[in-house]
This record gives sequence, C-alpha cells and structure tokens, in this order.
Amino acid sequence: MTQSKHDALLDQFLLRVQEKRFYDAHESLELIWFPRRFDNDDEIKLLKGFINAAVSFELIKRGRRDASKRVWKNYLKYKTLLISIESPHIDKYYYISCYLDKYNAKLCN
Repeated sequence: MTQSKHDALLDQFLLRVQEKRFYDAHESLELIWFPRRFDNDDEIKLLKGFINAAVSFELIKRGRRDASKRVWKNYLKYKTLLISIESPHIDKYYYISCYLDKYNAKLCN
C-alpha cells in the first residue's frame, strides 16, 4: 500500500469516528490491517488498537457497555506501542490516539 493511500485511510478513519460511524471507521483501517494481520509489527498492532477503539464506541452505541470496556482495554494495550513506532504516519497516529482518548472520556462522563 502506498503512503498516500495509508494516509487517506487514516483520515477516513478519523472522519468516520467524528461522524459517529464507528463500524465504517473500523472498516477503513481493516483495509490496512487485514492483509498484514499476522505480521509481528508494532505499527500493525497499533492499527488493530485503533480498530478496537472504534468497535468499543460501536458497542456503546448499541448499549453494550460491559463489552465495550473489554474491547477498550485492548485499545489501551496497543496504544502503548506509539512510543516504539518509527513511521511516516506517527504524527497522525498520535493525533488519532488523542482524539480517541478524549472521545472516550466524554462518553464515560
């Protein structure tokens, strides 16, 4: 996948989260993650974490808060990988992570 396509899918993910289209957001990152899901790569694992965050928000939307909390813990586990990743997309990853954390805090209050 090209860097520009990767960037566009990250932008699409964030936009769909902002629009509360969490399932669609999850699908955006699946296009990057799925073909590489068996790679032992921290960047791919981080993307899996972002997918988990979107799934967590979708579960809240469907009234399944307990399931959402379990999935959110997976996001938190993968979020820690931000410090070890060297990527041309690192600034976007940090921005997405901050947005997801702020949105989650708003949902939980």
